[in-house]
Amino acid sequence: MDYSFTIIVPIYNEEDNLERLEKALISYLKKAAVSTKVLFINDGSNDGSQTLIEAMCCSCEEFEFITFSENKGLSTALKAGFDHVSTSLVGYMDADLQTNPEDFNLLLEHVETYDLVTGVRSDRKDSFLKKLSSKLANSVRRLFTKDGVDDTGCPLKIIKTEAAKRIPMFRGLHRFLPAMILLQQGTVKQVHVRHYPRVAGQAKFGFWNRSIGPLVDCFVFLWMKKKYINYGISKTSK
Repeated sequence: MDYSFTIIVPIYNEEDNLERLEKALISYLKKAAVSTKVLFINDGSNDGSQTLIEAMCCSCEEFEFITFSENKGLSTALKAGFDHVSTSLVGYMDADLQTNPEDFNLLLEHVETYDLVTGVRSDRKDSFLKKLSSKLANSVRRLFTKDGVDDTGCPLKIIKTEAAKRIPMFRGLHRFLPAMILLQQGTVKQVHVRHYPRVAGQAKFGFWNRSIGPLVDCFVFLWMKKKYINYGISKTSK
């Protein structure tokens, strides 16, 4: 079967969420707006996630996986996914189901017009501290990048694969995907999506890597923006 869309799902020690995740993704595949498959990236989990991932992939032909030998972080997992996929569209969601894969259909409505479509979490079901640190990080990032994106941390995005493969991924730069698309002279659209509380497993980001860490990454982005190579070809000899 020819697929149009691949959903990347990075996983790090999420064994308590994987049964729910499997059910949610299988349900979505039946109603996806385009032909869709799922790529699980096991980011060096040291719990029972790998065994469950392999069982999931055996039971559903639309599921496949990549497993890292050690934990490398979200940016590396996304880069591995971008490198691996061959569909024209690539998406991303977290394994904790704080966002609903069915909302990918809301984003897919805009992919013909935009290079990246990103969710904005409505009525967030997070703690006060988590929402505060996220708000601070988004404000600082917008100040540096001028990307105009309200919620770059929302783990529900779709990118045209051609553009995703051109993103020079560095550790921490998963927060800057819209800004990196804009550096390519690409276009970005925001769409409101649903948000849910985490019901199992542990959050992988604390105050440091939601607020202070992203501030450091902003300076990395400014360096990259200054050095970034982008060109368009108007004419060739052939």
